[in-house]
Amino acid sequence: MSGELIRLAARLVWNGVRFQVLKRTGRPGKPQSISLEVTHDCLARCIMCNIWKIPPEVPNLSVEKWIRLLHSPVLSELVELDITGGEPFLRKDLPDLFRGIADLKRTQLRGLKSVAVTTNGLLTTRVLKYIEAILLEFGPAALDLVVVFAVDATGPIHDAVRNVSGAWDKVSATLEGLLEIRKTNPNLIIGLKTTVLPINVRELENIAAYARQRGLFTIISPCIITEGRYGNPEKSGDFQFSPKEKDRMIRFFQGAGCRWSFHANRLAAYLKTGVMRKPCTSGFNYLFVRSSGEVFLCPLINQTLGNSTRIPLDVLIHSPGAARFRRRVGDYPQCRGCTEPGLERVSLPYEGFAYLALLIRMGLRNFMELHRHLGLEKYLS
Repeated sequence: MSGELIRLAARLVWNGVRFQVLKRTGRPGKPQSISLEVTHDCLARCIMCNIWKIPPEVPNLSVEKWIRLLHSPVLSELVELDITGGEPFLRKDLPDLFRGIADLKRTQLRGLKSVAVTTNGLLTTRVLKYIEAILLEFGPAALDLVVVFAVDATGPIHDAVRNVSGAWDKVSATLEGLLEIRKTNPNLIIGLKTTVLPINVRELENIAAYARQRGLFTIISPCIITEGRYGNPEKSGDFQFSPKEKDRMIRFFQGAGCRWSFHANRLAAYLKTGVMRKPCTSGFNYLFVRSSGEVFLCPLINQTLGNSTRIPLDVLIHSPGAARFRRRVGDYPQCRGCTEPGLERVSLPYEGFAYLALLIRMGLRNFMELHRHLGLEKYLS
């Protein structure tokens, strides 16, 4: 165990020193994670999100253009790929995209470990059919498929949040169908992602229990208001939490069910102080690309580097504007209220020092349990 502790500590120290050098100079690292918004089209009309309001004339890149983007040499160290929307399963060519990713794994993206796709689960038949087809490609390519369902309650409140009648019945049917597929596909990982709003604060325990009973991971986090990813700044007044609602969330995030969640710990502290404190390496080892091909170093800060269909990705991330952005990461006003749950998973091993502090504070045994729950070995192997 002592040898493992020394190895981990040394790696995190090295990562920490490297990141501090990159931060001061504004230079990028090699992206380890990238999110692709493959479509802005959506069946739902969620009360907290305006992605579905993007005009239909705004293009969604073709599969060929997405694959061309992923061919970029700058992505050669990619570990995790996130496919999001809109609703990705509205694309009838979605299996072609995943087939192309599996082919790239054998050539260009040899370090890729997993591909995640987020869905509202409303298209039950199509989701199950496409997932089965994708798994046929991913098994031989040694890729995990992570399917994340947007679930905001286990009943009618979910319908109200998604603004779709019968939404809960549809997503639960899709989930149950996917659980059957999981029985014969160990590389299929299933989870729930919940956007916390005043309307569903009392639903969190029910969602967590539903997930536990079915062996699903959970991502539970308050609504994000931003001009960037969700385009919803006018909704800021609609989703303010009362002191009682904040207290309820704090109790939930500090409960036994969230023991191994770094994000829950940070959320509880944020709800008490009003300031989020966590490492962020957006722009250094993470990128976000909109359905039109516009590239962002952070999905929540509405500063595009340019369009990847016109300017090569490596040119965009090495631009002076990208360097200026990276030097300011963590200091933007949006950073102080950032409750985005995905970015810290990418940041913890890469920033190094915050994760090392956790290792020292928790001890190796508890740290490794946290490490396992977060699924971060892929970033340190």
